[in-house]
Amino acid sequence: MSKGNDLQIYKKACKLMGNRFELSAVATSQQQAEHIVDAGVKEIQRIETLLTTFNDSSETNIINANAGIKPVPVCRETFDLVSRSIKISGLTQGAFDITYGSIDKRLWNFDKEMTELLDEQTAKRMVRLINYKNIVLDEENCTVFLKEKGMRIGFGGIGKGYAAERAKQVMQLHGAESGVVNASGDLTTWGLRPDGKQWTIAVADPNNAHQAFSYMEISNLAVATSGNYEKFVTIGGKKYSHTINPRTGLPISGIKSVTIITTNAEIADPWPHRSPLWVLMPAWT
Repeated sequence: MSKGNDLQIYKKACKLMGNRFELSAVATSQQQAEHIVDAGVKEIQRIETLLTTFNDSSETNIINANAGIKPVPVCRETFDLVSRSIKISGLTQGAFDITYGSIDKRLWNFDKEMTELLDEQTAKRMVRLINYKNIVLDEENCTVFLKEKGMRIGFGGIGKGYAAERAKQVMQLHGAESGVVNASGDLTTWGLRPDGKQWTIAVADPNNAHQAFSYMEISNLAVATSGNYEKFVTIGGKKYSHTINPRTGLPISGIKSVTIITTNAEIADPWPHRSPLWVLMPAWT
């Protein structure tokens, strides 16, 4: 707990959506802050239930199970998130694509057993079903349909950012005038610290993830960082990261770290898949 005048910063870290989340709120008492942060945690848990691929009854898995069979009615929240994901896919020319779930994760596990890359022909067969243009949305009936059998969607590239923004909104509704929601490097900030200063955000050094490469002072902005130090293998003296190029089916190389700065964590989350440099993104419209 950090103090400044009669305001304090309360932080809570927990594992949600398979990642480490840290929620911070500025409040006048620990009791008030805990109430605010717990509300944010519950909202993330709700979203996890909605988007997870580890539960057969989730809307995401029901959509996947009916790929090539029939459209699936979903709640408006899921429908709108899929719609926005498709829009980002168009803006990134397919570099971000929620149909990446079609890739067999057993072949790209990036663990000690992975000692060689797939050949180009096998890799291309793996990405055959990755195509956001084969997601059919019916606005009137609120349905999602995947055209091809075997297609799968997943929100791993946008879900954390969306959850962070939703948690922020819920925390604000519960009285948090300032705070931070950090979803394993995808974070959103609002307001100021108790001392009146902006929030200090550190960007990890891709050559030493335990040290900071750079710092920035921000407020009412979102930041997302993705680096090749998170999950990778070294083959033939070359490092290959966990990010797969949807066009080739092969992991990208040659990019150490990407940081995106914008006004919304949901928008910041997918863009490191696209841009090999620091980018200041416009507001979402």
